[in-house]
Amino acid sequence: MRLKPSVVLRLYSLCGILIQVAATKSKAKGSQGQFPLTQNVTVIEGETATLTCRVDQNDNTSLQWSNPAQQTLYFDDKKALRDNRIELLRASWHELTIRVTDVSLSDEGQYTCSLFTMPVKTSKAFLTVLGVPEVPQISGFISPVMEGDRMELTCKTSGSKPAADIRWFKNDKEVKDVKYLKEEDANRKTFTVSSTMNFKADRSDDGAVVSCRVDHESLNSTPQIAMQVLEIHYLPSVKIIPSTLWPEEGQSITLICESKGKPLPDPVLWTKDGGDLPDPERMVVNGRELNINSLNRTDNGTYRCEAANSIGLNSAEYVLIIHDPNAMAEKDATDHAVIGGIVAVVVFVTLCSIILLGRYLARHKGTYLTNEAKGAEDAPDADTAIINAEGSQVNAEEKKEYFI
Repeated sequence: MRLKPSVVLRLYSLCGILIQVAATKSKAKGSQGQFPLTQNVTVIEGETATLTCRVDQNDNTSLQWSNPAQQTLYFDDKKALRDNRIELLRASWHELTIRVTDVSLSDEGQYTCSLFTMPVKTSKAFLTVLGVPEVPQISGFISPVMEGDRMELTCKTSGSKPAADIRWFKNDKEVKDVKYLKEEDANRKTFTVSSTMNFKADRSDDGAVVSCRVDHESLNSTPQIAMQVLEIHYLPSVKIIPSTLWPEEGQSITLICESKGKPLPDPVLWTKDGGDLPDPERMVVNGRELNINSLNRTDNGTYRCEAANSIGLNSAEYVLIIHDPNAMAEKDATDHAVIGGIVAVVVFVTLCSIILLGRYLARHKGTYLTNEAKGAEDAPDADTAIINAEGSQVNAEEKKEYFI
Protein backbone atom coordinates (compact mmCIF):
# COMPACT_ATOMS: atom_id res chain seq x y z
CA MET A 1 0.00 0.00 0.00
CA ARG A 2 1.41 3.29 -0.95
CA LEU A 3 1.24 6.15 1.63
CA LYS A 4 0.39 9.64 0.69
CA PRO A 5 3.14 12.28 0.97
CA SER A 6 1.19 14.22 3.62
CA VAL A 7 1.02 11.15 5.82
CA VAL A 8 4.76 10.57 5.50
CA LEU A 9 5.49 14.13 6.64
CA ARG A 10 3.29 13.66 9.66
CA LEU A 11 5.12 10.48 10.59
CA TYR A 12 8.49 12.25 10.34
CA SER A 13 7.27 15.10 12.57
CA LEU A 14 5.98 12.63 15.14
CA CYS A 15 9.28 10.78 15.20
CA GLY A 16 11.18 14.07 15.67
CA ILE A 17 9.00 15.06 18.61
CA LEU A 18 9.49 11.69 20.28
CA ILE A 19 13.24 11.90 19.81
CA GLN A 20 13.37 15.49 21.24
CA VAL A 21 11.31 14.51 24.30
CA ALA A 22 13.53 11.53 24.96
CA ALA A 23 16.65 13.69 24.70
CA THR A 24 15.23 16.30 27.04
CA LYS A 25 14.32 13.64 29.64
CA SER A 26 17.79 12.16 29.36
CA LYS A 27 19.43 15.58 29.89
CA ALA A 28 17.21 16.37 32.85
CA LYS A 29 18.01 13.03 34.45
CA GLY A 30 21.74 13.61 34.07
CA SER A 31 21.50 17.16 35.49
CA GLN A 32 19.71 16.41 38.73
CA GLY A 33 22.93 16.67 40.81
CA GLN A 34 24.08 19.96 39.24
CA PHE A 35 23.82 23.34 40.99
CA PRO A 36 25.43 26.71 40.06
CA LEU A 37 27.87 28.25 42.58
CA THR A 38 28.38 32.03 42.95
CA GLN A 39 29.92 34.44 45.44
CA ASN A 40 29.06 37.94 46.68
CA VAL A 41 31.31 40.73 45.43
CA THR A 42 32.25 44.11 46.96
CA VAL A 43 33.81 46.74 44.74
CA ILE A 44 34.71 50.43 45.01
CA GLU A 45 32.83 52.85 42.81
CA GLY A 46 34.69 53.34 39.52
CA GLU A 47 36.60 50.07 39.73
CA THR A 48 35.96 46.64 38.14
CA ALA A 49 33.73 43.82 39.40
CA THR A 50 34.11 40.18 38.35
CA LEU A 51 31.13 37.79 38.59
CA THR A 52 31.80 34.06 38.35
CA CYS A 53 29.30 31.16 38.10
CA ARG A 54 30.61 27.58 38.29
CA VAL A 55 29.10 24.13 37.89
CA ASP A 56 31.11 21.13 39.02
CA GLN A 57 29.32 18.65 36.72
CA ASN A 58 27.57 19.76 33.58
CA ASP A 59 26.42 17.79 30.55
CA ASN A 60 26.29 20.66 28.08
CA THR A 61 23.60 22.62 29.94
CA SER A 62 23.56 26.38 29.27
CA LEU A 63 24.55 29.04 31.86
CA GLN A 64 23.21 32.59 32.03
CA TRP A 65 23.97 35.79 33.97
CA SER A 66 21.23 38.40 34.54
CA ASN A 67 21.32 41.77 36.34
CA PRO A 68 19.14 43.02 39.25
CA ALA A 69 16.52 44.13 36.71
CA GLN A 70 16.40 40.52 35.42
CA GLN A 71 17.93 41.56 32.11
CA THR A 72 20.10 38.87 30.54
CA LEU A 73 23.74 39.90 30.35
CA TYR A 74 25.26 36.75 28.84
CA PHE A 75 23.75 33.45 27.74
CA ASP A 76 26.71 31.09 27.45
CA ASP A 77 29.14 33.07 25.30
CA LYS A 78 26.46 35.22 23.67
CA LYS A 79 26.10 38.81 24.85
CA ALA A 80 22.50 39.84 25.34
CA LEU A 81 22.66 43.39 26.80
CA ARG A 82 24.29 46.22 24.90
CA ASP A 83 26.54 47.68 27.59
CA ASN A 84 30.18 48.24 26.66
CA ARG A 85 31.19 48.02 30.33
CA ILE A 86 30.19 44.34 30.46
CA GLU A 87 32.69 41.85 29.02
CA LEU A 88 32.98 38.07 28.80
CA LEU A 89 36.05 36.62 30.51
CA ARG A 90 35.38 32.88 30.35
CA ALA A 91 32.56 30.69 28.97
CA SER A 92 32.45 26.90 29.16
CA TRP A 93 30.09 24.14 30.25
CA HIS A 94 31.50 24.46 33.79
CA GLU A 95 31.95 28.24 34.15
CA LEU A 96 30.56 31.56 33.04
CA THR A 97 32.58 34.59 34.17
CA ILE A 98 31.84 38.20 33.23
CA ARG A 99 33.42 41.52 34.11
CA VAL A 100 31.79 44.91 34.75
CA THR A 101 34.17 47.87 34.43
CA ASP A 102 33.72 51.41 35.78
CA VAL A 103 31.17 50.22 38.31
CA SER A 104 28.63 52.83 39.44
CA LEU A 105 26.35 52.94 42.46
CA SER A 106 23.40 52.01 40.20
CA ASP A 107 25.09 48.68 39.42
CA GLU A 108 24.62 47.54 43.02
CA GLY A 109 22.13 44.76 43.57
CA GLN A 110 21.46 41.04 43.26
CA TYR A 111 22.75 39.25 40.16
CA THR A 112 21.45 35.80 39.12
CA CYS A 113 23.24 32.86 37.53
CA SER A 114 20.83 30.34 35.93
CA LEU A 115 21.53 26.74 34.96
CA PHE A 116 18.96 25.60 32.37
CA THR A 117 18.15 22.19 33.67
CA MET A 118 14.64 20.81 34.13
CA PRO A 119 13.72 22.64 36.30
CA VAL A 120 16.01 25.68 35.98
CA LYS A 121 18.40 26.11 38.94
CA THR A 122 19.68 29.50 40.05
CA SER A 123 22.24 31.04 42.41
CA LYS A 124 22.36 34.65 43.64
CA ALA A 125 25.38 36.94 43.99
CA PHE A 126 25.04 40.37 45.59
CA LEU A 127 27.20 43.16 44.19
CA THR A 128 28.00 45.83 46.82
CA VAL A 129 29.35 49.15 45.54
CA LEU A 130 31.24 51.39 48.01
CA GLY A 131 30.90 55.14 47.61
CA VAL A 132 34.23 56.97 48.00
CA PRO A 133 34.04 60.04 50.29
CA GLU A 134 35.12 63.34 48.83
CA VAL A 135 38.25 65.09 50.10
CA PRO A 136 37.28 66.76 53.41
CA GLN A 137 37.13 70.51 53.84
CA ILE A 138 37.60 72.51 57.07
CA SER A 139 35.41 75.57 57.49
CA GLY A 140 35.04 78.20 60.19
CA PHE A 141 38.76 78.98 60.42
CA ILE A 142 39.72 82.61 61.03
CA SER A 143 43.32 83.78 61.17
CA PRO A 144 44.58 85.17 63.39
CA VAL A 145 42.55 84.33 66.49
CA MET A 146 42.81 86.33 69.71
CA GLU A 147 43.67 84.45 72.89
CA GLY A 148 40.52 83.71 74.86
CA ASP A 149 38.22 83.67 71.81
CA ARG A 150 36.26 80.52 71.03
CA MET A 151 36.92 78.67 67.79
CA GLU A 152 34.44 76.40 66.00
CA LEU A 153 35.88 74.32 63.16
CA THR A 154 33.73 72.05 60.97
CA CYS A 155 35.02 69.21 58.78
CA LYS A 156 32.70 67.94 56.02
CA THR A 157 32.78 65.25 53.35
CA SER A 158 30.13 63.91 50.93
CA GLY A 159 29.54 60.86 48.73
CA SER A 160 30.48 58.10 51.16
CA LYS A 161 28.67 54.76 51.20
CA PRO A 162 28.33 53.64 53.90
CA ALA A 163 28.74 56.82 55.95
CA ALA A 164 32.38 57.75 56.56
CA ASP A 165 33.96 58.30 59.98
CA ILE A 166 35.56 61.67 60.89
CA ARG A 167 38.20 62.16 63.59
CA TRP A 168 39.93 65.34 64.82
CA PHE A 169 43.57 65.69 65.86
CA LYS A 170 45.63 68.53 67.34
CA ASN A 171 49.38 67.98 66.93
CA ASP A 172 48.75 64.23 66.38
CA LYS A 173 46.74 63.99 69.62
CA GLU A 174 43.13 62.97 69.04
CA VAL A 175 40.40 65.36 70.22
CA LYS A 176 37.45 63.43 71.62
CA ASP A 177 34.94 66.17 72.53
CA VAL A 178 33.40 66.74 69.06
CA LYS A 179 29.96 66.63 67.44
CA TYR A 180 29.10 64.24 64.56
CA LEU A 181 26.27 64.61 62.00
CA LYS A 182 25.20 62.22 59.21
CA GLU A 183 22.79 63.14 56.38
CA GLU A 184 21.55 61.13 53.39
CA ASP A 185 22.37 62.60 49.97
CA ALA A 186 19.76 63.35 47.30
CA ASN A 187 20.49 60.07 45.47
CA ARG A 188 19.42 58.20 48.65
CA LYS A 189 22.48 56.00 48.33
CA THR A 190 25.40 58.02 49.73
CA PHE A 191 25.89 60.17 52.82
CA THR A 192 27.28 63.56 53.77
CA VAL A 193 28.96 63.57 57.19
CA SER A 194 30.31 66.48 59.20
CA SER A 195 32.05 66.93 62.54
CA THR A 196 32.48 70.09 64.62
CA MET A 197 35.25 70.87 67.12
CA ASN A 198 34.75 73.75 69.58
CA PHE A 199 37.53 75.06 71.85
CA LYS A 200 38.88 78.19 73.52
CA ALA A 201 41.99 79.68 71.89
CA ASP A 202 45.09 79.62 74.07
CA ARG A 203 48.62 80.84 73.44
CA SER A 204 49.83 77.24 73.69
CA ASP A 205 47.79 76.52 70.53
CA ASP A 206 49.80 78.98 68.44
CA GLY A 207 51.42 77.04 65.61
CA ALA A 208 49.46 73.87 66.42
CA VAL A 209 48.38 71.74 63.46
CA VAL A 210 44.69 70.83 63.52
CA SER A 211 43.77 67.97 61.20
CA CYS A 212 40.50 66.36 60.17
CA ARG A 213 40.82 62.69 59.14
CA VAL A 214 38.23 60.75 57.16
CA ASP A 215 38.33 56.95 57.47
CA HIS A 216 36.35 54.66 55.13
CA GLU A 217 36.63 51.09 53.91
CA SER A 218 36.86 52.32 50.31
CA LEU A 219 40.10 54.20 51.09
CA ASN A 220 42.15 51.01 51.60
CA SER A 221 43.54 52.09 55.01
CA THR A 222 44.77 55.40 53.54
CA PRO A 223 42.62 58.12 55.16
CA GLN A 224 41.89 61.47 53.58
CA ILE A 225 43.21 64.36 55.67
CA ALA A 226 42.59 68.11 55.74
CA MET A 227 44.95 70.25 57.87
CA GLN A 228 44.99 73.77 59.26
CA VAL A 229 47.75 75.59 61.18
CA LEU A 230 46.47 77.77 64.03
CA GLU A 231 47.71 81.31 64.59
CA ILE A 232 46.90 82.74 68.04
CA HIS A 233 47.66 86.35 68.98
CA TYR A 234 48.25 87.07 72.67
CA LEU A 235 49.48 89.71 75.15
CA PRO A 236 53.24 89.73 75.88
CA SER A 237 54.52 87.87 78.93
CA VAL A 238 57.51 89.59 80.60
CA LYS A 239 60.19 88.30 82.99
CA ILE A 240 63.48 89.88 84.19
CA ILE A 241 66.48 87.56 84.61
CA PRO A 242 69.60 88.97 86.41
CA SER A 243 73.09 87.79 85.47
CA THR A 244 73.99 87.41 89.16
CA LEU A 245 71.90 86.86 92.28
CA TRP A 246 74.36 88.63 94.65
CA PRO A 247 75.54 91.87 93.03
CA GLU A 248 78.39 93.61 94.85
CA GLU A 249 79.62 97.16 94.77
CA GLY A 250 82.12 97.78 91.97
CA GLN A 251 80.93 94.86 89.86
CA SER A 252 78.67 94.85 86.77
CA ILE A 253 75.23 93.30 86.29
CA THR A 254 73.06 92.54 83.27
CA LEU A 255 69.27 92.48 83.53
CA ILE A 256 67.66 90.48 80.69
CA CYS A 257 64.05 91.32 79.84
CA GLU A 258 62.55 88.11 78.45
CA SER A 259 59.32 88.94 76.58
CA LYS A 260 57.11 86.63 74.52
CA GLY A 261 54.03 87.57 72.57
CA LYS A 262 52.21 87.31 69.23
CA PRO A 263 52.79 89.55 67.30
CA LEU A 264 56.38 89.88 68.50
CA PRO A 265 56.63 92.71 71.09
CA ASP A 266 58.24 96.01 70.21
CA PRO A 267 61.65 96.95 71.73
CA VAL A 268 61.35 96.99 75.51
CA LEU A 269 61.37 100.10 77.69
CA TRP A 270 63.55 100.24 80.84
CA THR A 271 62.82 102.58 83.78
CA LYS A 272 64.09 102.97 87.38
CA ASP A 273 61.83 103.86 90.29
CA GLY A 274 59.15 105.11 87.88
CA GLY A 275 61.46 107.40 85.89
CA ASP A 276 64.18 107.35 83.25
CA LEU A 277 67.50 105.63 83.87
CA PRO A 278 69.54 108.16 85.95
CA ASP A 279 73.02 107.38 84.61
CA PRO A 280 72.97 106.57 80.86
CA GLU A 281 76.76 106.36 80.78
CA ARG A 282 76.85 103.38 83.14
CA MET A 283 73.36 102.07 82.40
CA VAL A 284 73.39 100.93 78.78
CA VAL A 285 70.37 99.39 77.06
CA ASN A 286 71.25 96.83 74.38
CA GLY A 287 68.09 95.40 72.81
CA ARG A 288 66.30 93.63 75.65
CA GLU A 289 69.29 93.83 78.02
CA LEU A 290 70.18 96.49 80.59
CA ASN A 291 73.89 96.55 81.48
CA ILE A 292 74.94 98.46 84.63
CA ASN A 293 78.69 98.94 85.15
CA SER A 294 80.61 99.85 88.33
CA LEU A 295 77.73 99.24 90.72
CA ASN A 296 77.31 101.48 93.76
CA ARG A 297 74.67 102.01 96.42
CA THR A 298 72.94 104.74 94.38
CA ASP A 299 71.95 102.03 91.88
CA ASN A 300 69.68 100.41 94.46
CA GLY A 301 66.04 100.57 93.45
CA THR A 302 63.23 99.02 91.41
CA TYR A 303 63.92 98.47 87.71
CA ARG A 304 60.94 97.99 85.39
CA CYS A 305 60.81 96.44 81.93
CA GLU A 306 57.79 97.06 79.66
CA ALA A 307 56.92 95.17 76.45
CA ALA A 308 54.00 95.93 74.13
CA ASN A 309 52.44 94.62 70.91
CA SER A 310 49.19 95.30 69.06
CA ILE A 311 47.25 93.35 71.71
CA GLY A 312 48.45 95.32 74.74
CA LEU A 313 51.23 96.03 77.23
CA ASN A 314 52.76 94.04 80.07
CA SER A 315 55.70 94.59 82.46
CA ALA A 316 57.93 93.03 85.12
CA GLU A 317 59.96 94.52 88.01
CA TYR A 318 63.28 93.68 89.66
CA VAL A 319 64.53 95.15 92.96
CA LEU A 320 68.29 95.70 92.84
CA ILE A 321 70.20 95.68 96.16
CA ILE A 322 73.96 96.34 96.04
CA HIS A 323 76.06 94.52 98.67
CA ASP A 324 79.28 96.12 100.15
CA PRO A 325 81.98 93.40 100.39
CA ASN A 326 83.91 95.40 103.09
CA ALA A 327 80.83 95.73 105.26
CA MET A 328 80.26 92.04 104.90
CA ALA A 329 83.84 91.33 106.06
CA GLU A 330 83.46 93.63 109.13
CA LYS A 331 80.16 92.01 109.96
CA ASP A 332 81.75 88.57 109.72
CA ALA A 333 84.60 89.66 112.07
CA THR A 334 82.11 91.11 114.58
CA ASP A 335 80.09 87.95 114.48
CA HIS A 336 83.20 85.86 115.12
CA ALA A 337 84.21 88.05 118.13
CA VAL A 338 80.75 87.75 119.66
CA ILE A 339 80.78 84.01 119.24
CA GLY A 340 84.27 83.76 120.76
CA GLY A 341 83.20 85.82 123.82
CA ILE A 342 80.15 83.65 124.38
CA VAL A 343 82.27 80.50 124.20
CA ALA A 344 84.80 81.96 126.71
CA VAL A 345 82.04 82.83 129.20
CA VAL A 346 80.55 79.37 128.91
CA VAL A 347 83.97 77.76 129.55
CA PHE A 348 84.65 80.02 132.57
CA VAL A 349 81.27 79.28 134.17
CA THR A 350 81.76 75.57 133.61
CA LEU A 351 85.22 75.61 135.27
CA CYS A 352 83.93 77.55 138.30
CA SER A 353 81.08 75.08 138.72
CA ILE A 354 83.49 72.17 138.62
CA ILE A 355 85.78 73.77 141.28
CA LEU A 356 82.90 74.53 143.66
CA LEU A 357 81.48 71.06 143.26
CA GLY A 358 84.93 69.53 143.97
CA ARG A 359 85.40 71.52 147.17
CA TYR A 360 81.93 70.60 148.38
CA LEU A 361 82.54 66.89 147.82
CA ALA A 362 85.98 67.06 149.44
CA ARG A 363 84.58 68.72 152.57
CA HIS A 364 81.87 66.10 153.08
CA LYS A 365 83.98 63.11 152.29
CA GLY A 366 85.29 61.07 155.37
CA THR A 367 83.65 59.94 158.62
CA TYR A 368 80.86 61.21 160.77
CA LEU A 369 79.44 60.19 164.19
CA THR A 370 75.95 59.17 164.95
CA ASN A 371 73.85 61.39 167.13
CA GLU A 372 74.42 59.14 170.07
CA ALA A 373 78.22 59.32 169.66
CA LYS A 374 78.29 63.07 169.20
CA GLY A 375 75.70 63.93 171.77
CA ALA A 376 73.92 66.02 169.14
CA GLU A 377 70.59 64.40 168.85
CA ASP A 378 68.93 67.76 168.67
CA ALA A 379 71.16 69.05 165.86
CA PRO A 380 69.04 70.49 163.04
CA ASP A 381 71.11 68.92 160.25
CA ALA A 382 74.11 66.73 159.59
CA ASP A 383 76.60 69.63 159.14
CA THR A 384 75.70 71.12 162.55
CA ALA A 385 75.94 67.72 164.18
CA ILE A 386 79.44 67.24 162.77
CA ILE A 387 80.59 70.65 163.95
CA ASN A 388 79.12 70.16 167.46
CA ALA A 389 80.59 66.73 167.78
CA GLU A 390 84.16 67.53 166.79
CA GLY A 391 85.17 67.53 170.46
CA SER A 392 83.54 64.22 171.23
CA GLN A 393 85.22 62.21 168.51
CA VAL A 394 88.02 60.96 170.79
CA ASN A 395 85.68 59.20 173.20
CA ALA A 396 83.37 57.83 170.57
CA GLU A 397 85.58 55.57 168.50
CA GLU A 398 83.31 52.62 169.23
CA LYS A 399 80.32 54.44 167.65
CA LYS A 400 82.05 55.69 164.47
CA GLU A 401 80.32 54.98 161.14
CA TYR A 402 81.77 55.22 157.65
CA PHE A 403 80.35 56.22 154.27
CA ILE A 404 81.66 55.98 150.79
